[in-house]
Amino acid sequence: MKNLTLAVACTSLLLAGPAAFAQALDDAQIAAIVVTANQVDIDAGKLAAATTTTPAIKQFAEPMGTDHAGVNQAATDLVTRLGVTPKENDTSRSLAEGGAANLARLRQLSGAEFDAAYVAHEVAYHQQVIEAIDGALIPGAANAELKALLVKVRPAFDAHLEHAQQLQRSLGSR
Repeated sequence: MKNLTLAVACTSLLLAGPAAFAQALDDAQIAAIVVTANQVDIDAGKLAAATTTTPAIKQFAEPMGTDHAGVNQAATDLVTRLGVTPKENDTSRSLAEGGAANLARLRQLSGAEFDAAYVAHEVAYHQQVIEAIDGALIPGAANAELKALLVKVRPAFDAHLEHAQQLQRSLGSR
């Protein structure tokens, strides 16, 4: 539980909770949030894949980069085609700051402590991203194609969350 609390504290979005999405978001802001949220997980996954010595953690972390990079590429392709420039906003900045804080914290850890903190953050982070997708991003997207992209990628976030929760349970049983 301590690791989950620390992981949550490292991500500003998680501290802000749903209130971070209370502002009215336009498609350009939603695009920035999507790209930033994915980049945060790409960066954490790369660090975990390079740092962990636990095969199960490595097998989870490595696809985080490719899966989230794929979402970013799809989002970038879509907004480029639509002529929308992602617009940084309080939420995207908060995500970036929280991601940087998480990486800084993880870099101070090693072994089982690193694994537990990384996985706890992944569980909490994916829960919050799913909440944001459902509660603000999908309902706030004005463009039908952007909304459809968010709906399409939503199950991948569920799968990542479920995998992270399974890892968390297995780490707790050691």
